[in-house]
Amino acid sequence: MQQFVIPQFIDVEDKIIGPITTRQFVILLSAAIVLFILYKLATFTFFLIFGFPTFAIGVVLAFIKINGQPFHFFLLNLLQTSRRPNLRVWNKELTSDELMGNLKKEEIKAVIKRPIKDVLEETKLSELSLIVNTGGAYRGEDN
Repeated sequence: MQQFVIPQFIDVEDKIIGPITTRQFVILLSAAIVLFILYKLATFTFFLIFGFPTFAIGVVLAFIKINGQPFHFFLLNLLQTSRRPNLRVWNKELTSDELMGNLKKEEIKAVIKRPIKDVLEETKLSELSLIVNTGGAYRGEDN
């Protein structure tokens, strides 16, 4: 029997610069580019007011994990769930009067109609049980 090497740690990202992964590097690089553009185009006060939150968002997106997922996956899942929730909840607050009002008259008649069965007499019932008990050897008095 052949033995195969099973890859392990497939969910671990490759490190490129010390403990920083490629994804973290790209996020931090894009945050640094935004900060540089903000520094060049805005006044220093405006840069301080908007630069710190930009830096904080970049660090959070790069390093924070929630339930083992990167933060930007968490944000995407949060947006997707808020736009299209998968959970469908049945509205249990409808009364029977409201339900009956929603049904059509034909549906009500179809629900009310029940097949009428013949009532078995005691002699017929005992004869049927005898046929069943004998495995069909007894044919009944009619035959």
